[in-house]
Amino acid sequence: TGQIIWYIGRSYRLLSTKGLAEGWPRPRRRAMMARSSRPLLRRDGETEMDHDNYPDSYLREILSAARTIAMVGSSDNWVRPSYFAMKYLQSKGYRVIPVNPKAAGREILGERAYAGLEDVPHRIDMVDVFRNSEAAGPITDEAIEIGAPVVWMQLGVRNDAAAARAEAAGLKVVMDRCPKIEYGRLNAELGWSGINSRVITAKRARKAGGPARRGGLSSRR
Repeated sequence: TGQIIWYIGRSYRLLSTKGLAEGWPRPRRRAMMARSSRPLLRRDGETEMDHDNYPDSYLREILSAARTIAMVGSSDNWVRPSYFAMKYLQSKGYRVIPVNPKAAGREILGERAYAGLEDVPHRIDMVDVFRNSEAAGPITDEAIEIGAPVVWMQLGVRNDAAAARAEAAGLKVVMDRCPKIEYGRLNAELGWSGINSRVITAKRARKAGGPARRGGLSSRR
């Protein structure tokens, strides 16, 4: 229970107006408020993703296209954040495949767990990394090897070297973000909790392409 409270509290600090200005992580307030309008950075004539400020359109495209997510570091312990995130993503229509060598062969939330990404017999649209930043390196290399189009590193997980390798191989990369939180923010769900989602709309959200989901992803900002 304590871990869930920590996870929710950390998410709130990330998304609330106060958290953007004072909490964790600590990018400049102006940059965070303008993140939806900053698509890419350019360096030496090459396009490079700004991994401190992801455009909403970039995150929305990834979440709309994904159908099957491999969650590396998933747990069958219901008080762990990975269990909480997996259950939420399943409720939105995603198939989430647990990857954890300690749980291999067992079921987590109705899905068989595998020891590694190479053992998963299904097509993987996104690899969700629920491990530390150091472990994210070899996991990203595995994602490249199996041809997964997206690597998404969870809150507090960032490995720029691994991200560079993935992007060089043609993968999309998200770091230090939670797909559960971003889905809720883009779908304006978080506003009901008093959290500033930076998504303003007076219209009902329309369903995005991909698996059937409750409410879908809003296409408006």
